[in-house]
Amino acid sequence: MTTRSRIAAIVAALITVPTAAPALAQTQAAAAGRIKIAAGEVFVVRGGAMLPAKAGEEVLESDTLQTGADGRLGITLRDDTRISLGPDSEVRLDTFLYTPSEERLGLVLNFVRGSAVYVSGKIAQLAPDSIRLETPAAVVDARGSMVAIQVVP
Repeated sequence: MTTRSRIAAIVAALITVPTAAPALAQTQAAAAGRIKIAAGEVFVVRGGAMLPAKAGEEVLESDTLQTGADGRLGITLRDDTRISLGPDSEVRLDTFLYTPSEERLGLVLNFVRGSAVYVSGKIAQLAPDSIRLETPAAVVDARGSMVAIQVVP
């Protein structure tokens, strides 16, 4: 490798590192919570890609959570909201805002199909009107509660 080639490679590496860091930081900042339980066929749909879900992985705002015929999935959001999905279920995390110091609080979950249990966290305590649980047939405003939802096609 010539000196000119080495310099070009170093310059390319230095240019790539600063541009990759903001993208990584945005992913970290957007983390809404974590997967606590993943059993059977379970997936996170993110950016059009269907990824196998594993315990410990982050859940991001705008992720869709899906379970197959033998799947069970449990997540805990940063505000301690808990969501559990049974088999053949799908839930979209449409909105998650949890910055209490700036009074930015909100949660919108869209239950598309299947069965789920929602247990409210700190957002419901601090700003109960900012929680919406949506289904194809109804919208529930949850104000500090536990709700079992079943969406039948």
